[in-house]
Amino acid sequence: QVQLVESGGGLVQAGGSLRLSCAASGSIFSVNDMAWYRQAPGKQRELVARITSGGNTNYADSVKGRFTISRDNAKNTVYLQMNSLKPEDTAVYYCNSKVLIKTLMEYVYWGQGTQVTVSS
Repeated sequence: QVQLVESGGGLVQAGGSLRLSCAASGSIFSVNDMAWYRQAPGKQRELVARITSGGNTNYADSVKGRFTISRDNAKNTVYLQMNSLKPEDTAVYYCNSKVLIKTLMEYVYWGQGTQVTVSS
C-alpha cells in the first residue's frame, strides 16, 4: 500500500559528497518519523539519522557534523546530505518511515536500499 523509493547512491572518493532521496507514495494519510539506516557487510543495520514530522532530528555519533537529514512534507520525501564521506561510510543505505495510512493505522515501511561506496 505504501512504497518508499530511494535514489542517489553511488561511488565517491573519500572527502566527497552524496545526496540520498527517499519518496513515499501510496495510500498515505500522513508520514510521521522518517529515517535513514545503513548496513555494512558483516555488520548489523544501524540508525544513521532520524527526523520527525515537526523537523526534530537526531544523528548517530559517527555522522554528526557531516550528514544532514531533511524532509519535504509536501512531497513525502526525506533527504540525506552526506559530506566529508569516509570509507567507513560504505554501506547499503535504507530509508525507513512510519506512515499513517488512510485506514488510520500506522505501519513502518522500508525502502529497497541504495549502495553507497566510498573509496580511499
